Amino acid sequence: MAPAVRGLKSFVWQKLKSAVFGDFTKEEEWKVMLLDDYTTKLLSLCCKMTDLLAEGVTVVENVYKTREPVPHMKAIYLITPTKKSVDGLIDDFINKSSSRYKAAYVYFTDFCPDSLFNKIKASCAKSIKKCKEINISFFPYESQVFTLNIPDAFYRCYSPTLEKTKEKDAVLQVMAEQIVTLCATLDENPGVRYKSGPSDRASKLAQLVEKSLENYYKTDERSQIKAKTHSQLIIIDRGFDPVSTVLHELTFQAMAYDLLPIENDTYKYKTEGSGGKEKEAILEEDDDLWVKMRHKHIADVIEEIPKLLKDASSKTKATEGKLSISALSQLMKKMPLYRKEISKQVVHLSIAEDCMSKFKSNIERLCKTEQDLALGTDAEGEKVKDSMRVLLPVLLNKSHDSYDKIRAILLYIFSTNGTTQENLDKLIQNVHIESDSDMIRNWKYLDVPVISSFVAQQNKYIRRDRSKEETFQLSRWTPVIKDVMEDAIENKLDSKEWPYCSRCPPTWNGSGAVSARQKPRASQREERRSSARLIVFVIGGVTFSETRCAYQVSEAYTSCEVVIGSTHILTPRKLLEDVKSLSKPKDMVWMKDE
Repeated sequence: MAPAVRGLKSFVWQKLKSAVFGDFTKEEEWKVMLLDDYTTKLLSLCCKMTDLLAEGVTVVENVYKTREPVPHMKAIYLITPTKKSVDGLIDDFINKSSSRYKAAYVYFTDFCPDSLFNKIKASCAKSIKKCKEINISFFPYESQVFTLNIPDAFYRCYSPTLEKTKEKDAVLQVMAEQIVTLCATLDENPGVRYKSGPSDRASKLAQLVEKSLENYYKTDERSQIKAKTHSQLIIIDRGFDPVSTVLHELTFQAMAYDLLPIENDTYKYKTEGSGGKEKEAILEEDDDLWVKMRHKHIADVIEEIPKLLKDASSKTKATEGKLSISALSQLMKKMPLYRKEISKQVVHLSIAEDCMSKFKSNIERLCKTEQDLALGTDAEGEKVKDSMRVLLPVLLNKSHDSYDKIRAILLYIFSTNGTTQENLDKLIQNVHIESDSDMIRNWKYLDVPVISSFVAQQNKYIRRDRSKEETFQLSRWTPVIKDVMEDAIENKLDSKEWPYCSRCPPTWNGSGAVSARQKPRASQREERRSSARLIVFVIGGVTFSETRCAYQVSEAYTSCEVVIGSTHILTPRKLLEDVKSLSKPKDMVWMKDE
């Protein structure tokens, strides 16, 4: 049986059940459901076809495509308020004599502009029995992670070529409206604060979110003004912690997405043997083993998965000695009862072995250098006196590709708060990365000092002392965002550095120190339901190492759930390409359809 839908995904599904399917509770007849690309992805993240069948949906179709008419059935349109989706709806009812469906029940994910609404009214008003805006304009990527699905926001927010246009303000407005739909889905009206910095991006977005929250809760479904809830929304600019975006991570999920060609959360692998077939596995929360392993260090994963496989195989004497993937394939044929369990274990063993193969061949040597540069101390805690001496062996090693060398140079620059122009030019020239030099130079557009200055020295976040925490030598770095989460929960964020936009910020008790003493210990789930929620939003992408922090901090502070989100999920290689593109004109950068 599939695991229960978790966290954010559960909230989205419950809202869909209430806002959409709740309109059909008294009806027994089957219905057709029409989706566009966005809502197809949204539903795939929070429900299965069996869930839709239970709600009376027998067929799911794409609104863009030509379909066979089913004139005796009602159609539910769950679509985005875009011209393409609305045209698909109108096309189904343009001819009254040959309408594709009996009637249309239209649910927009977000606010529908008057121009599109009037177009529907003029074309097929009589066929539409219901039209609603349900306000879900984000993806519940994981149980505690959301994205706005706008990766091109990175270019729009940071490119100097758009500095004098209205593009940045426009995309910030869109982001604010999407963030409000997240808050509404969670039934939160949080106090909004941001990290002050050299740029006004975070403060602008925070103000837009606060204004949009005010407007939303004045006009919500119950027409009541909702008071501020005991939650916080913190908005951070991507340049706040550049180190975590380029460092090689050795926890399972972050490492796999960095080193392996995983696209759309799909891992491709071949079964062993001469006739080995290519298979695909989707890395998602329906897989309990993935949820259990994704935040563990690769060393623990490599140790644990074979143990699980041995436990499964010990239920029969089908295998002896060392387990190979081909032996496990034979085992699955003999043990159909355990086939699903073992096949998941085989997938994750294959991912782990692929990661370790890359690690052993090249990454292991890089990691020590990266950790020393990032922390400014070596594994023994001794201060790094000469960062260039630490960097040079990586640059001289011919087995490292240019991406890895660029990542190491960036860590050197970040660790020294910028370098001299002369030194930067020499580094680029000596490593022969002239064609990719903008992957380094363009970080200045994220307000990260590439050329050193006095201002840069003052803008560093004071880190927590984690020297007593147990960790692997090659994984000593902790993303800055974890410090921010913990400081926010413990009410230690400096209000000058992290000002509120809200006029009446809520009383914050994220650590639950008082309530824990005043009432008997509740279960973790019950305690969370009545406690604070910390929402962190990063402009310009979030890394898997940072999403991991949300789960770790939530586990450590049981009275506060941390939810983290961004415009999109980052991997180091993709980020470097995006940074390189910042100085290109807009017509040379691929952008999503408006």
